[in-house]
Amino acid sequence: MLKVGLTGGIASGKSVVGEMFVALGAQLIQADTISHELMRPGEAVYGEVVRHFGREILNSDGTVNRARLAEAAFGASGTNQPSRIQELNRIVHPAVLRRQEEWMAEVGREDPGAVAVVEAALILEAGAAKDFDRLLVVTCHPEQRIRRWANRVGVDEETASREVMRRMASQFPDEEKIKASDYVIDNSGSFDETRKRVEQVYAELKCEAETKGQRP
Repeated sequence: MLKVGLTGGIASGKSVVGEMFVALGAQLIQADTISHELMRPGEAVYGEVVRHFGREILNSDGTVNRARLAEAAFGASGTNQPSRIQELNRIVHPAVLRRQEEWMAEVGREDPGAVAVVEAALILEAGAAKDFDRLLVVTCHPEQRIRRWANRVGVDEETASREVMRRMASQFPDEEKIKASDYVIDNSGSFDETRKRVEQVYAELKCEAETKGQRP
């Protein structure tokens, strides 16, 4: 089984690329999905997040309001409120990393020749690159990130630009991620161009995974 980390900056197209890998036969889990599960009421991470950031981040039913938590962590847009994203990451990341490791171990037991992909924006920032056999980074042009974010959340491009820049400030730049990665998937072109690159990369990963899975 081959452990693959799929990373990239905000709105680079990680999820689209991840779906392409799944269509080809890879197993995939998203760090965001794990994080959401850990922030359900009753979970230990939920309790710690509420203790640190206050009940103001909660909906009336006690669930975490993601937009309010993001504002509390990144600092309210248009203000000089300091970022607390590192504080949030210190609470959430260890539990997410443990769940990722458990999931990859489960996949390996079920299929020794599998390509197990973890999609996560902050693999390098969390110091988790060592947990993977191969690291992939998805990139695109800065203006594309802004347009994609604007379309995703339904805001104008000026608002999207401020939010993207604010969030990118807490992530390593693409240049640093590229240097640390085994494969780069440029998502600046057409959907078909990205898919062709994913097919090339997956063929190599699958071959390596099967070879690794045959070892005693």
